Amino acid sequence: MTTQKNIDRRSILKLLAASTAAPLILPGRMFGAGAPSNKVTLGCIGVGWQGGGNLDNFLAQEDCQVVAICDVDPTHLQEAIDKVNKRYGNTDCKGYKDFRELLARKDIDAVAISTPDHWHAIHAISAANAGKDIFCEKPLSHTLGEGIAMVNAVQKNNRIWQTGSWQRSVASFRWAAELVQNGYIGKVSRVEVGLPSGHSDFAKTGKDQPDGPVPAGVDFEMWTGPAQMKPFNPCRFHKNWRWDYNTGGGQLMDWIGHHCDIAHWGLANPKFGCGPDDAIGPVELAATAEFPPKDAIWNTATKFRIDCKYPNDVDVVIAGGYPEIEGGAKWIGPDGWISVTRGKFNASNVQWIRDIQVLDKKGELGIALYRSPGHFREFIDSIKSRKRTTTPVEIAHRSQTPGHLGYISSVTGRKIKWDAVKQEIIGDEEASKMMAPRSRGEWHI
Repeated sequence: MTTQKNIDRRSILKLLAASTAAPLILPGRMFGAGAPSNKVTLGCIGVGWQGGGNLDNFLAQEDCQVVAICDVDPTHLQEAIDKVNKRYGNTDCKGYKDFRELLARKDIDAVAISTPDHWHAIHAISAANAGKDIFCEKPLSHTLGEGIAMVNAVQKNNRIWQTGSWQRSVASFRWAAELVQNGYIGKVSRVEVGLPSGHSDFAKTGKDQPDGPVPAGVDFEMWTGPAQMKPFNPCRFHKNWRWDYNTGGGQLMDWIGHHCDIAHWGLANPKFGCGPDDAIGPVELAATAEFPPKDAIWNTATKFRIDCKYPNDVDVVIAGGYPEIEGGAKWIGPDGWISVTRGKFNASNVQWIRDIQVLDKKGELGIALYRSPGHFREFIDSIKSRKRTTTPVEIAHRSQTPGHLGYISSVTGRKIKWDAVKQEIIGDEEASKMMAPRSRGEWHI
């Protein structure tokens, strides 16, 4: 962001001349139109359950102006528009059913994408190519190949990215990772990542309703987008779409962007030999999973376990439905263990927990990780400063990679060997094909 008082036409021409990766989009407000020039203008794509919460968080930022909403459900769309207009005391918020119309607006700086998983790649890549900075929900992508394409698009267009994996913005998760990186347990030998299992009926639909008519006004063709067209069923729609592999990834992919992300954060000390967390990945893994009957409405795994080998002989276990693997992230080394999850931070030596908080306050940590001012606050600040966020697209992609590979392993019944540098499955053509992006009709990347 650049304030209006620092902008003149000569500066603009210089910026245009320097832009080689993509056309530079300069918001109309920089010339005096629209919101004040010190505000970030935001469009929201998807304002249902999670998207509505994200909208509330952005509306709370005084230097962020929400100017547009996109949703294929007219009820969600109107509720969000009304909320925005009430917040600002006007009637200026514009609503769209087609995200492309929103992205075409040159007065929008950034977008918040809170759509089902199968839409993330197309929405995000389109936004990056349109010159928008991006806040996008986890998991980053619906397939591994989509994640690679998203990283490439964001990098090519030099966009600011924040993933909705907000745990890195919470002190307890940071403290846990700092204890690990500062060597309190010695070199890490094993990491356990515990995720939820089963299915959660978030929409209270039950899982045995018959197919039925599309709700009035809903553009179900647009909602389906690149996914396979299936008959409408309320059990696979709002909130519960995540239990269908056509549109979501089950508990594994719904949560891996949270807890595996933190596990990678602790492993990122170069002395551990696993690589930085924006380039980290397993060298091989094998997974097992239990799935519902083939004729069930929900088909995502209800129980799963992924046994990974990371560089430098680090074992990483990612599991859901195994009581011995506690929820969250747990690092184990020769000198003890450290674990963290929501509402719980523990260690084999509880004095470490007191120590890290004191050292943090004094600024005396040997390795001090990124201190976020708040996940949504940070995104707005990064747009203005052009500094990297705590959950950029590269880290989000690496955090989800073991989950995508684990699914492939569980379906094929084979061990997967992975080249984390080239991001390729080694020696398995069938498994490699399962990395491909989803596409249907006009929707492809």
